[in-house]
Amino acid sequence: MKIVLNVIWLLLCGLWMALGYVIAGIICVILIITIPFGIASFRIANYALWPFGRTVVRKPTAGAMSVIGNIIWLVFAGIWLAIGNIVAGIALCLTIIGIPLGIASFKMVPISLLPLGAEIVSTDEYVPTGPSRM
Repeated sequence: MKIVLNVIWLLLCGLWMALGYVIAGIICVILIITIPFGIASFRIANYALWPFGRTVVRKPTAGAMSVIGNIIWLVFAGIWLAIGNIVAGIALCLTIIGIPLGIASFKMVPISLLPLGAEIVSTDEYVPTGPSRM
């Protein structure tokens, strides 16, 4: 079922959402000082292409630099990418078939807002350990 949902996701909005993250990543890499943001953006673009069967978990070892970086990301790129996910999620939820896809789009909002200090893992490998889950 994950493969079917991922293919439908890819065709309906995965390519567009990934393109937004790739554009943000390219801009960040060009600016050199923001290369860590670019790397995070490329990771999220990969997640945006194929989200079903994967989840986002917070790294407990992320420190103060992740917090500072997330604040900078939130102001310059995160809010716009999160708005894109919210708009796509609302549009997808307008049909019964699109509801699971809309929920997946809403699931991407937290990592769009705060990507540093997060890791994208397979749901097969993920073992919940408490409040660190997004």
